[in-house]
Amino acid sequence: MACLLETPIRMSVLSEVTASSRHYVDRLFDPDPQKVLQGVIDMKNAVIGNNKQKANLIVLGAVPRLLYLLQQETSSTELKTECAVVLGSLAMGTENNVKSLLDCHIIPALLQGLLSPDLKFIEACLRCLRTIFTSPVTPEELLYTDATVIPHLMALLSRSRYTQEYICQIFSHCCKGPDHQTILFNHGAVQNIAHLLTSVSYKVRMQALKCFSVLAFENPQVSMTLVNVLVDGELLPQIFVKMLQRDKPIEMQLTSAKCLTYMCRAGAIRTDDNCIVLKTLPCLVRMCSKERLLEERVEGAETLAYLIEPDVELQRIASITDHLIAMLADYFKYPSSVSAITDIKRLDHDLKHAHELRQAAFKLYASLGANDEDIRKKIIETENMMDRIVTGLSESSVKVRLAAVRCLHSLSRSVQQLRTSFQDHAVWKPLMKVLQNAPDEILVVASSMLCNLLLEFSPSKEPILESGAVELLCGLTQSENPALRVNGIWALMNMAFQAEQKIKADILRSLSTEQLFRLLSDSDLNVLMKTLGLLRNLLSTRPHIDKIMSTHGKQIMQAVTLILEGEHNIEVKEQTLCILANIADGTTAKELIMTNDDILQKIKYYMGHSHVKLQLAAMFCISNLIWNEEEGPRRHCSSTWRDKSTLGACEHPTSLLKEVQELASFDSFYLHKSPWTAGSCFAKAIW
Repeated sequence: MACLLETPIRMSVLSEVTASSRHYVDRLFDPDPQKVLQGVIDMKNAVIGNNKQKANLIVLGAVPRLLYLLQQETSSTELKTECAVVLGSLAMGTENNVKSLLDCHIIPALLQGLLSPDLKFIEACLRCLRTIFTSPVTPEELLYTDATVIPHLMALLSRSRYTQEYICQIFSHCCKGPDHQTILFNHGAVQNIAHLLTSVSYKVRMQALKCFSVLAFENPQVSMTLVNVLVDGELLPQIFVKMLQRDKPIEMQLTSAKCLTYMCRAGAIRTDDNCIVLKTLPCLVRMCSKERLLEERVEGAETLAYLIEPDVELQRIASITDHLIAMLADYFKYPSSVSAITDIKRLDHDLKHAHELRQAAFKLYASLGANDEDIRKKIIETENMMDRIVTGLSESSVKVRLAAVRCLHSLSRSVQQLRTSFQDHAVWKPLMKVLQNAPDEILVVASSMLCNLLLEFSPSKEPILESGAVELLCGLTQSENPALRVNGIWALMNMAFQAEQKIKADILRSLSTEQLFRLLSDSDLNVLMKTLGLLRNLLSTRPHIDKIMSTHGKQIMQAVTLILEGEHNIEVKEQTLCILANIADGTTAKELIMTNDDILQKIKYYMGHSHVKLQLAAMFCISNLIWNEEEGPRRHCSSTWRDKSTLGACEHPTSLLKEVQELASFDSFYLHKSPWTAGSCFAKAIW
């Protein structure tokens, strides 16, 4: 069997291969089966805890021979078992060792070994498979290639506590998305694993618990099933709650809290259920305490952030539980000069992973401040918080930068903070740097926040404009990523709201007419709606309307016609009619409507439409067309209108107005209150 190493063998490695290592491999080829068995046993003892010896044996070709012996029908069960044990030991070395084993096609050989009737051999194969599948270099899909593997593993769960532990561990590491969840669920994972939660073995209980956490994550089907499963007369959520108790190991508390969190987020448990409010949330807050290990604090904060993210009441409860907001500030001071860590290896580990704490803190602050103004105020008033967030925007870790931007985005939903703290710390400067060169996942959040900073009441709007934001945002509208196109056009829409003519001209020049109309035909509905909003904001204020329509009128009228004729929803057509109403408010621009029989027919059609929004929008088009404010405080019909019979005979303009008012008589309140007459599409924050 051929077996290739992924990286070239270095001469330095070869030089270290000793005669003793060669001796171990040579004994695998002895014609005496007993000597071969003893050779494998001696090899097992030699490689335990010795990565150098493992590498030597792999280089000398031990793996193909071990796999050959493992698969030979003439090999004794004892020999096969010892071969599986040695292979498992080799897999526990470096990642390169695992890559070498994978290159030798070890997984099919071990899966074949699971068909043996011998339990010890099965356990040895599963132990080796567990080690290989938990390695980051092993593709999870290798578990699902053969459709017979999963049902066979389910059947093996009842063989022993070791098969239960190893199989659950394999499942929890290889379940990486909805497709894998569906496969495991359809093969009875819930029913087969549920009873393991009451096993006498702690390791089995923990691995079963981890299985449920990955199965329930963002999966309503699995979560709704779990909530009704009975184990020894108790529902699964009740068992999870028992595992949250303070006397249970931290690992068990955390994993149980994750199970309940994922079930809650999937809609299987209400957010106001006692098991969430009184058990899960307090448990996760406890995990954020400085007494916990770094990885426990990280996992606790990130899980809590996920739990409370969509629910304002949970955010409020969490914010006042155990001084959480102040507690999170310690995440940025770790490890301190007076750290209680005495284990040098632990201290070294924590120094290398301290950025994970900052990332987790930013995530949790983002969730806490998602909705409540008072909570945002408390977060910002926490010691040096704005400085820490600004520093986070330039960290080397992409995950920390992303979390910092998300935190800043959450806090930017506050009008007060936009006007004060964000201006005091000139947050827009580092944000613009982030937008210049960042991966898409950061760009999406950063551009969302920029939309908020461009709101009309934000003091940051003017310096952002002066820093070249128009070009940057126009560039985003050409992205292949729909979220970036939406944010780019959304920010331009906010920028154009009640803007000066120069800014509007800059937007049109940088965006180009061609790109504007490409966006109007975008397949993403959000992009189309925001582009219509941008047009509506550009076409506001009579001089601006006339100026823009004098240079782009033909193309705009063409786009309006296409949208009104197309298969679009009510909201899209309403926005388009609002654009027409704005054009109709222009002094010279309205002529483009008055001289366009097709457009006038469409306005008439929508006046009689069954949907109230379209009726009202069409009527405001008419209202702007027939009144002329220059003739006095009361609007009069423009002279051009007298000659138009497109909407039906009208001997006197007031008769048309009467017809419009009669059409609107079903709800004069909406007509009176509507802001559509030459109105803008209000600048909106991305919440």
